[in-house]
Amino acid sequence: MSAIRPISDRKLLIVLTVALIILFALSLQQGPVALDWLIALQQPRDSVHGVILWQVRLPRELLALCVGAALGIAGAALQGLLRNPLAGPDLLGVSSCAALGAVLALYFGFAAVTALALPLGGLIGAALAAVLVFALAGRRATVMTLILAGIAINAIMSSFIALALNFSPNPFAMSEMMYWLLGSVANRSNNDLLMSAPFMLIGSLLLLSSGRFLDALTLGEDTAQSLGFSPAAQRKRIVIGVALSVGAAVAVSGNIGFVGLVVPHLLRPWVGYEPRRLLLPSALGGAVLLLLADIVVQHVSTGSGLKLGVVTALIGGPFFLHLIIKQRGFLS
Repeated sequence: MSAIRPISDRKLLIVLTVALIILFALSLQQGPVALDWLIALQQPRDSVHGVILWQVRLPRELLALCVGAALGIAGAALQGLLRNPLAGPDLLGVSSCAALGAVLALYFGFAAVTALALPLGGLIGAALAAVLVFALAGRRATVMTLILAGIAINAIMSSFIALALNFSPNPFAMSEMMYWLLGSVANRSNNDLLMSAPFMLIGSLLLLSSGRFLDALTLGEDTAQSLGFSPAAQRKRIVIGVALSVGAAVAVSGNIGFVGLVVPHLLRPWVGYEPRRLLLPSALGGAVLLLLADIVVQHVSTGSGLKLGVVTALIGGPFFLHLIIKQRGFLS
């Protein structure tokens, strides 16, 4: 039994929203230049402060918010679909496919031609992941076949990424690929935000619409089907939602791990372990975690700059080990 007592959805959403607003405001204050808000608001294009706010900091923090929300809700949906609290949004191979698409854009020099090549490559890779998952798992895909398909795709795409790094045309290209793979929302523009945000929004809405099915699925697939749901159609909806949200997130931020694992786990006791109630709080919690991690990134000064993916891995790695030890103790 959990010592945490569930609370109402309204209270939880209010707490998370307030935390999100506070962290978003704090994140806009971060940086080497102290921001003069009055000048930035009065002269958004004709002042240094206006350019810093509207062209540098606001796109970065809005992207962190969107990416965190997409990863959080995708993790909650996949954990409900697979009925496994240790599942993450990269389990279906979407992250690795999106990463490969962006790496290839860097490898062949498309990213040097246009800044849109990187997110476009990632989005194409995410779409490829969804196609491959359905092609490998088949029309009547079960949970096990989805997992096996995802594992296979992850292994193949990871090997292709390693090949691209191994045969990179020059050290600069390898450095760019490694920099991107570490995950970051720094130096992102409004174009990156406008290109990726619609896909993350559509994917998140698809996942939110699957909440009732995820609740029914806790009673088993046969029970869910007797309640009027088509498990195959609902699984397809969730896979597409994950591909859109996670793929678009990875396409613009690189690989940022553990958000989709940690956030649903922390929030699950507060919602009474109901998958539908966990979806929206996980989106808000993911945004809160990534904004907090980005504030940490901007406070820690290193030679090449600490990457966002490194911070989330430092948080998520020990948390993941804690979950494994906890599960082992429970099973024994």
